[in-house]
Amino acid sequence: MLLKLLISSALFLSLTIIFCLIRAIKGPKLADRLIAVNVIGTKTMILISIVAFILRETFFLDVVLVYALINFVATVLISRYVES
Repeated sequence: MLLKLLISSALFLSLTIIFCLIRAIKGPKLADRLIAVNVIGTKTMILISIVAFILRETFFLDVVLVYALINFVATVLISRYVES
C-alpha cells in the first residue's frame, strides 16, 4: 500500500515538474522563470528522496544534499543578476 502511494506521488510530482518547466520556458517575466526553476529543483530533491525511500538506498540522500546546495547557490547568483 505504501509503495503504491509513493509511486503515485512520484508520478504526480513528475507531472508537476513538467508544468513548472513549461512555466520556466513561457514565463512572462524573468523573475517568474527564476521561481519556476527553483521550484523544479526543490521538486527534484523530493523526487530523489522518494526514490531513495523506495529503493532503501541512503546514498541518494547525499546526492539530495549536494543538489540542494547547488540549487541554493544558483538561485542566489541568478537573483543577483536579475536584481542589477
